[in-house]
Amino acid sequence: MPTVLIIGASRGIGLELARQYCDEDWTVHATVRDPSADSLPATLRDRATLHSLEVTDRSHLNALAAALSENAFDVLIHNAGVFGKGMAREDVLAINAEAPIRTAEKLLPCVLQSDEKKLVLVTSQMGSRGGKTGSLGVYGDSKAALNDAFREREPVWREQGATSIVLHPGWVRTDMGGPNASVSVGDSASGIRKVIAALTPEQSGQFLTWQGREHPW
Repeated sequence: MPTVLIIGASRGIGLELARQYCDEDWTVHATVRDPSADSLPATLRDRATLHSLEVTDRSHLNALAAALSENAFDVLIHNAGVFGKGMAREDVLAINAEAPIRTAEKLLPCVLQSDEKKLVLVTSQMGSRGGKTGSLGVYGDSKAALNDAFREREPVWREQGATSIVLHPGWVRTDMGGPNASVSVGDSASGIRKVIAALTPEQSGQFLTWQGREHPW
Protein backbone atom coordinates (compact mmCIF):
# COMPACT_ATOMS: atom_id res chain seq x y z
CA MET A 1 0.00 0.00 0.00
CA PRO A 2 1.54 3.36 -1.01
CA THR A 3 2.15 6.00 1.63
CA VAL A 4 1.91 9.80 1.48
CA LEU A 5 3.02 12.47 3.95
CA ILE A 6 1.23 15.81 3.62
CA ILE A 7 2.80 18.80 5.36
CA GLY A 8 0.02 21.25 6.26
CA ALA A 9 -3.26 19.34 6.09
CA SER A 10 -5.66 20.93 8.54
CA ARG A 11 -7.72 22.70 5.87
CA GLY A 12 -7.95 23.65 2.20
CA ILE A 13 -5.88 21.79 -0.37
CA GLY A 14 -3.92 19.78 2.18
CA LEU A 15 -7.07 18.50 3.85
CA GLU A 16 -8.65 17.59 0.52
CA LEU A 17 -5.50 15.79 -0.58
CA ALA A 18 -5.62 13.77 2.63
CA ARG A 19 -9.29 12.91 2.04
CA GLN A 20 -8.73 11.85 -1.56
CA TYR A 21 -5.67 9.76 -0.79
CA CYS A 22 -7.60 8.05 2.04
CA ASP A 23 -10.41 7.31 -0.41
CA GLU A 24 -7.84 5.67 -2.70
CA ASP A 25 -6.69 3.45 0.20
CA TRP A 26 -3.30 5.07 0.60
CA THR A 27 -1.66 5.13 4.01
CA VAL A 28 -1.87 8.82 4.89
CA HIS A 29 0.31 10.72 7.32
CA ALA A 30 -0.36 14.43 7.79
CA THR A 31 1.04 17.29 9.83
CA VAL A 32 -0.98 19.94 11.64
CA ARG A 33 -0.05 22.37 14.36
CA ASP A 34 -2.17 20.66 17.03
CA PRO A 35 -3.33 17.08 16.40
CA SER A 36 -5.56 17.22 19.50
CA ALA A 37 -7.62 20.19 18.28
CA ASP A 38 -11.36 19.50 18.31
CA SER A 39 -11.74 21.59 15.16
CA LEU A 40 -9.85 19.09 13.00
CA PRO A 41 -12.15 17.35 10.49
CA ALA A 42 -13.02 13.69 10.95
CA THR A 43 -11.16 12.92 7.71
CA LEU A 44 -7.91 13.60 9.52
CA ARG A 45 -8.77 12.43 13.03
CA ASP A 46 -10.20 9.08 11.96
CA ARG A 47 -8.44 8.16 8.73
CA ALA A 48 -4.92 9.61 8.82
CA THR A 49 -1.97 9.42 11.17
CA LEU A 50 -1.45 12.92 12.52
CA HIS A 51 1.81 14.55 13.55
CA SER A 52 2.45 17.90 15.19
CA LEU A 53 4.56 20.35 13.22
CA GLU A 54 5.10 24.08 13.32
CA VAL A 55 7.03 24.43 10.09
CA THR A 56 9.29 27.26 11.25
CA ASP A 57 10.23 25.52 14.50
CA ARG A 58 13.44 23.57 13.97
CA SER A 59 12.98 21.56 17.17
CA HIS A 60 9.53 20.45 15.95
CA LEU A 61 11.00 19.41 12.63
CA ASN A 62 13.88 17.54 14.26
CA ALA A 63 11.44 15.68 16.51
CA LEU A 64 9.21 14.79 13.56
CA ALA A 65 12.14 13.53 11.50
CA ALA A 66 13.31 11.37 14.40
CA ALA A 67 9.82 9.97 14.96
CA LEU A 68 9.39 9.13 11.26
CA SER A 69 12.91 7.89 10.57
CA GLU A 70 11.81 4.28 10.02
CA ASN A 71 8.96 5.24 7.67
CA ALA A 72 9.06 5.19 3.89
CA PHE A 73 6.94 7.80 2.08
CA ASP A 74 6.26 7.25 -1.61
CA VAL A 75 5.07 10.84 -1.87
CA LEU A 76 5.90 13.86 0.29
CA ILE A 77 3.82 16.97 -0.38
CA HIS A 78 4.76 20.22 1.33
CA ASN A 79 1.57 22.27 1.22
CA ALA A 80 1.89 24.54 4.27
CA GLY A 81 2.02 28.25 3.50
CA VAL A 82 0.51 31.66 4.16
CA PHE A 83 -0.60 34.58 2.01
CA GLY A 84 0.94 36.86 4.59
CA LYS A 85 -1.50 39.77 4.75
CA GLY A 86 -0.54 41.88 7.76
CA MET A 87 2.52 39.74 8.48
CA ALA A 88 6.14 40.83 8.55
CA ARG A 89 8.00 40.10 5.31
CA GLU A 90 10.61 37.97 7.06
CA ASP A 91 7.92 35.79 8.63
CA VAL A 92 6.27 35.16 5.26
CA LEU A 93 9.63 34.24 3.74
CA ALA A 94 10.38 31.93 6.67
CA ILE A 95 7.12 30.02 6.18
CA ASN A 96 6.82 30.01 2.38
CA ALA A 97 10.43 29.87 1.20
CA GLU A 98 12.70 28.55 3.93
CA ALA A 99 10.52 26.00 5.73
CA PRO A 100 9.62 23.89 2.66
CA ILE A 101 13.26 23.40 1.69
CA ARG A 102 14.34 22.66 5.25
CA THR A 103 11.48 20.21 5.75
CA ALA A 104 12.13 18.47 2.43
CA GLU A 105 15.80 17.98 3.22
CA LYS A 106 15.11 16.74 6.74
CA LEU A 107 12.52 14.20 5.59
CA LEU A 108 14.20 13.23 2.31
CA PRO A 109 15.65 10.01 3.81
CA CYS A 110 12.09 8.80 4.40
CA VAL A 111 11.24 9.50 0.76
CA LEU A 112 14.35 7.72 -0.48
CA GLN A 113 13.38 4.59 1.45
CA SER A 114 10.18 4.27 -0.63
CA ASP A 115 9.40 2.82 -4.04
CA GLU A 116 8.20 6.02 -5.76
CA LYS A 117 10.54 8.58 -4.14
CA LYS A 118 8.45 11.62 -5.13
CA LEU A 119 8.77 15.06 -3.53
CA VAL A 120 6.35 17.91 -4.30
CA LEU A 121 6.62 21.48 -3.01
CA VAL A 122 3.50 23.59 -3.51
CA THR A 123 4.44 26.98 -4.96
CA SER A 124 2.41 29.55 -6.93
CA GLN A 125 2.30 31.13 -10.35
CA MET A 126 2.67 34.40 -8.44
CA GLY A 127 6.28 33.40 -7.84
CA SER A 128 7.00 33.31 -11.58
CA ARG A 129 9.17 36.30 -12.46
CA GLY A 130 8.59 36.13 -16.20
CA GLY A 131 11.51 38.45 -16.79
CA LYS A 132 10.48 40.94 -14.11
CA THR A 133 13.22 42.45 -12.00
CA GLY A 134 11.15 44.27 -9.36
CA SER A 135 9.17 42.95 -6.41
CA LEU A 136 6.30 40.53 -7.00
CA GLY A 137 4.75 41.51 -3.69
CA VAL A 138 5.55 39.79 -0.40
CA TYR A 139 3.72 36.57 -1.29
CA GLY A 140 5.11 36.45 -4.83
CA ASP A 141 8.61 37.18 -3.61
CA SER A 142 8.37 34.37 -1.07
CA LYS A 143 7.30 31.87 -3.73
CA ALA A 144 9.99 33.11 -6.14
CA ALA A 145 12.54 32.55 -3.36
CA LEU A 146 11.17 29.03 -2.86
CA ASN A 147 11.49 28.34 -6.58
CA ASP A 148 15.07 29.61 -6.60
CA ALA A 149 16.05 27.49 -3.60
CA PHE A 150 14.38 24.44 -5.16
CA ARG A 151 16.30 24.84 -8.43
CA GLU A 152 19.54 25.07 -6.47
CA ARG A 153 18.96 21.92 -4.41
CA GLU A 154 16.94 19.69 -6.74
CA PRO A 155 19.99 18.34 -8.65
CA VAL A 156 21.39 17.03 -5.37
CA TRP A 157 18.07 15.39 -4.48
CA ARG A 158 17.91 13.89 -7.98
CA GLU A 159 21.39 12.41 -7.62
CA GLN A 160 20.16 10.69 -4.46
CA GLY A 161 17.24 9.16 -6.35
CA ALA A 162 14.33 11.53 -5.67
CA THR A 163 11.94 12.88 -8.30
CA SER A 164 11.10 16.42 -7.19
CA ILE A 165 8.96 19.25 -8.57
CA VAL A 166 7.42 22.54 -7.53
CA LEU A 167 3.73 22.74 -8.34
CA HIS A 168 1.17 25.52 -8.82
CA PRO A 169 -2.18 24.28 -7.45
CA GLY A 170 -4.32 26.77 -9.37
CA TRP A 171 -6.24 29.74 -8.02
CA VAL A 172 -8.28 27.73 -5.54
CA ARG A 173 -11.38 28.60 -3.53
CA THR A 174 -9.82 28.31 -0.08
CA ASP A 175 -9.41 30.74 2.80
CA MET A 176 -6.26 31.92 1.04
CA GLY A 177 -7.61 31.98 -2.51
CA GLY A 178 -10.94 33.53 -1.63
CA PRO A 179 -14.49 32.85 -2.84
CA ASN A 180 -13.94 34.22 -6.35
CA ALA A 181 -11.13 31.81 -7.24
CA SER A 182 -11.66 29.80 -10.40
CA VAL A 183 -10.75 26.28 -9.19
CA SER A 184 -12.53 24.18 -6.58
CA VAL A 185 -10.53 22.51 -3.82
CA GLY A 186 -11.63 19.09 -5.05
CA ASP A 187 -10.54 19.73 -8.63
CA SER A 188 -7.19 21.13 -7.54
CA ALA A 189 -6.43 18.17 -5.27
CA SER A 190 -7.56 15.69 -7.91
CA GLY A 191 -5.35 17.36 -10.50
CA ILE A 192 -2.38 17.41 -8.15
CA ARG A 193 -2.77 13.70 -7.48
CA LYS A 194 -2.92 12.95 -11.21
CA VAL A 195 0.24 14.97 -11.83
CA ILE A 196 2.04 13.14 -9.04
CA ALA A 197 0.85 9.73 -10.21
CA ALA A 198 2.15 10.37 -13.73
CA LEU A 199 5.39 12.00 -12.61
CA THR A 200 8.54 10.47 -14.08
CA PRO A 201 12.20 10.91 -13.10
CA GLU A 202 12.76 12.79 -16.36
CA GLN A 203 10.44 15.54 -15.06
CA SER A 204 12.41 16.11 -11.89
CA GLY A 205 13.27 19.79 -11.48
CA GLN A 206 10.23 21.10 -13.34
CA PHE A 207 7.69 23.76 -12.36
CA LEU A 208 4.30 22.19 -13.16
CA THR A 209 0.67 23.24 -12.77
CA TRP A 210 -2.12 21.18 -11.24
CA GLN A 211 -3.12 20.34 -14.81
CA GLY A 212 0.29 18.91 -15.62
CA ARG A 213 1.54 21.78 -17.77
CA GLU A 214 5.02 23.24 -17.47
CA HIS A 215 4.97 26.73 -15.99
CA PRO A 216 7.58 29.38 -16.85
CA TRP A 217 9.92 30.34 -14.06
